[in-house]
Amino acid sequence: MKSFQEYLEYMIQEGVNDPGIFKAFFTAGGPGSGKSAVASRVGAGGRGSKMSPHGLKVVDSDPAFQLLLKRAGMAANPENIDSPEGQALRDRAKSFTKRQQSTFLEGRLGLLIDGTGKDYGKIKKMSDALRNIGYDTYMLFVNTALETAIERDKYRERVLGPERVTTLWNQVQKNLGKFQSYFGRENFILIDNNKSFEDNKVILDKMFVEIGKLIDKPPTSRAAHAWMKSQRPQMR
Repeated sequence: MKSFQEYLEYMIQEGVNDPGIFKAFFTAGGPGSGKSAVASRVGAGGRGSKMSPHGLKVVDSDPAFQLLLKRAGMAANPENIDSPEGQALRDRAKSFTKRQQSTFLEGRLGLLIDGTGKDYGKIKKMSDALRNIGYDTYMLFVNTALETAIERDKYRERVLGPERVTTLWNQVQKNLGKFQSYFGRENFILIDNNKSFEDNKVILDKMFVEIGKLIDKPPTSRAAHAWMKSQRPQMR
């Protein structure tokens, strides 16, 4: 079994050879938007994934949270999630995911950071920190009409109900323009997911190719190139 230091060195070595090095993709979309399914379809991760088809490391606390709820014998419903016990489990899941992300960052690995996009300030702060160490950051925003989101929520494993879906949908929608402005036209990908997957197949296939092109592009920052240059002699 590797020691923690050996594991960090492995992550750094993997990072130097990672095609997605110094790339971070944020996902955004409210409940019922089909965000996780679309992200998986276009090669940028998906709920429960450890790695995306494009090789990005997935950062998502929900799988750990769902596992902790199951181990505690708690159904994933709003009552349990909002209870003190549920929130304590969510905090544990977030703490684990934060440590996992820190390990990925040691190797500057390509990241897929899954979220709803309801907290613009939190995402901007995280993206700014990533940019400061050399990352190029992007957003994949999956958009749907409120009526579509409410209808799809009925068939989700974790049903939230119309009132909560509406609240979250409004929180995400108010940030759409802010995200477009912050990430810029080339780094912001907007997907209209009101139709079925079959109807969207051509668009999603095109997105898969486009995201692959973004990942394959060399990092743009001087900090990224300096880090890669400093690490390569250690890999010989």
